Amino acid sequence: MEDYLQGCRAALQESRPLHVVLGNEACDLDSMVSALTLAFYLAKTTEAEEVFVPVLNIKRSELPLRGDSVFFLQKIHIPESLLIFRDEIDLHALHQAGQLTLILVDHHALPRSDAALEEAVAEVIDHRPIEQKCCPPCHVSVELVGSCATLVTERILQGAPEILDRQTAALLHGTIILDCVNMDLKIGRATLKDKNCVEKLEALFPDLPERSDIFDSLQKAKFDVSGLTTEQMLRKDQKTISRQGIKMVISAIYMDLEAFLQRSGLIADLRAFCQAHSCDVLVAMTIFFNTHNEPVRHLAIFCPHAALRMTICGVLERSSSPSLNLTPAPSIHPNLQAYLQGNTQIFRKKLLPLLQEALSAYSDSKATPSGQHETAGVSGEQVDKELDGAGALLFPRLSQDEEEPSLPPTPMNSLVDECPLDQGLPKLSAEAIFEKCSQISLSQSTTSSVSKK
Repeated sequence: MEDYLQGCRAALQESRPLHVVLGNEACDLDSMVSALTLAFYLAKTTEAEEVFVPVLNIKRSELPLRGDSVFFLQKIHIPESLLIFRDEIDLHALHQAGQLTLILVDHHALPRSDAALEEAVAEVIDHRPIEQKCCPPCHVSVELVGSCATLVTERILQGAPEILDRQTAALLHGTIILDCVNMDLKIGRATLKDKNCVEKLEALFPDLPERSDIFDSLQKAKFDVSGLTTEQMLRKDQKTISRQGIKMVISAIYMDLEAFLQRSGLIADLRAFCQAHSCDVLVAMTIFFNTHNEPVRHLAIFCPHAALRMTICGVLERSSSPSLNLTPAPSIHPNLQAYLQGNTQIFRKKLLPLLQEALSAYSDSKATPSGQHETAGVSGEQVDKELDGAGALLFPRLSQDEEEPSLPPTPMNSLVDECPLDQGLPKLSAEAIFEKCSQISLSQSTTSSVSKK
């Protein structure tokens, strides 16, 4: 794989036609591995002098936000320097020069910004339902399995199993296990084809890691923020709301509040983040597990505008439905107000309406002219297939109002414009996973108490 990827980078320096295998814009582990391994297979099995190049559909600077992908690349010994990212190749220029052929994996709809590339798409391999109006007119291979890597594995095993080495097999094996929640039949993500592909890879390479070991390590890597800068931590899992020109970013930070407040240069980083994202308010909800495996949530509100900050803090402090039970924490800066959140059952989804109320209250107090229209929206930056499998494993009884994903269990790429599943599948965020952990803990405590009685 390494020699192949080095050849791909060298091919970018030449003026020649390229077959680009492009994953989705979420660029989760499944998308990345599917692009790498399919391009590798096509390069090894095509007799003509054609060049197949895998392209990760994000900027190189975005890779550190995908902890499981970074961890897995290191574990499999594939240097990040050999990978090709979207900001390192001009697909539109190649297309205009008549030198581009596209193969889409783990998605089937290009965003509006890439609409001109649709005529270059020669093949689609996806594992989600497809509506014809969103799919390019080309050869389409779709099957509702747990992981797109399963479809790539099947193609390799049927077409040229001899090209598989342990490194490539390990990439496919670990990705399928992660996407299919460790092949747990109770979860319902793994199909018979997923199961068969994993078993065939294990038969070919008996020294592949134990399923539970690789699943646990990849899951742990998703929540590891130790190597991220403050700006990356804030971007890793963020949502945005707005009211009449006032923009607020709400980020989930997976660490203790005290540790977060003690980060070197924190205030400068928060100020720079707000400037870069043109936001007026930044709310950080810190989340970590205590010694009893219960989620603990706290809040930090950064806002240079005193009146706006006081309005937001006032709404949160006075809220009784729900009650946050906030206790002010020692402040490290006048523009930053931190709170210990007594009611740890209030996760970010439940906090959003209060924050929207606060922005509306501030807007009303400013006597906005009647001709100015109010706008509101919520958006997320992380690709979302990332955590839905883990959530299903940990919390099989999550109610629909807490964002339980409905079948089929493999969600669409939320970053693709006008994807047919945009309104069809609720998304499961890291917030919901932590919430369900809390539910499990409470349920176990209740069961234990009843048993003792």
